[in-house]
Amino acid sequence: MTALPTRRLAIAPMLDWTDRFYRYFFRQISRHAWLYTEMVNTGAILHGDRERFLRFDPLEQPVALQLGGSDPADLARCAKLAEQWGYNEVNLNVGCPSERVQSGSFGACLMAEPALVAECLQAMQDQVSIPVTVKHRIGINEVEHYDYLRHFVEAVARHSQTTVFIVHARNAILKGLSPKENREIPPLKYPYVYQLKAEFPELEILINGGITTLEQAEAHLQHVDGVMIGREAYHNPYALVQADARLYGDDHPLPTRTEVLQAFLPFVERELQAGVPLKFMTRHILGLFQGCFGARVWRRMLSDASRLKANDPQLLLEALAQVVDDSIVSVS
Repeated sequence: MTALPTRRLAIAPMLDWTDRFYRYFFRQISRHAWLYTEMVNTGAILHGDRERFLRFDPLEQPVALQLGGSDPADLARCAKLAEQWGYNEVNLNVGCPSERVQSGSFGACLMAEPALVAECLQAMQDQVSIPVTVKHRIGINEVEHYDYLRHFVEAVARHSQTTVFIVHARNAILKGLSPKENREIPPLKYPYVYQLKAEFPELEILINGGITTLEQAEAHLQHVDGVMIGREAYHNPYALVQADARLYGDDHPLPTRTEVLQAFLPFVERELQAGVPLKFMTRHILGLFQGCFGARVWRRMLSDASRLKANDPQLLLEALAQVVDDSIVSVS
């Protein structure tokens, strides 16, 4: 089996965004970045449409399944399924602040129960040979001090075999802020994550939150093991086209935006033949030509409900003809 790349760059799990269509598309931009599914709660996998929630294309690898839940037995069953389906990692969500998630007793509210988090992680680890990781915040509600984060990580690491911690460097406000506001209003405290790595050098620490450029990623990598990028990777994916060269030392030729689209087209055609509506795929590529002349027309054409209804992949080529591709084609 080919060795997997390190987690120097990971694309954050984002609800309604990082589905299998987006992940296949982004894989045309980076060969090495770790990709994460949307958070899937254990009940959906155990009692719902398993094919819908677990299916992915092998080309997406390395890919991790992010789970939401707080019942160790259910999480263990889901982790086993993830391994059987071919995922390279299982990640537990201890960072989502939405009240809907809290009502299910999982997400960021679990930061108040590190012993339970450790029990959940260990239950999964007992069932699989793939890595089991955790993504969490630096604190919850009004708790502002570093010691809270340190205690959480220390307790989880001591009572489970978990060695990979993905830290969103903001507090989660469990009441009064929407998930969107929770991504923007609580202040970023990157030094907390740096200190965590300094105190626990044996752990693999990834930093997440507010990171939008490879320059920023490189600066963070002076202090931590990996960087996780979210919204920018979705809205402006081509901004990360140099990630393999700059973060992994892979000097393969960089694809132009047009080449990224051309590589994605056969996948689109296969999915259309399988009955998947075109709009399920085009919504993820609206940002491909961000900053290019004609980008607005590109977005408008690929968002036109009447045009999308025909499920004709030719629409992508027609939209492509309206833009000027000024892609970077070499590393400066």
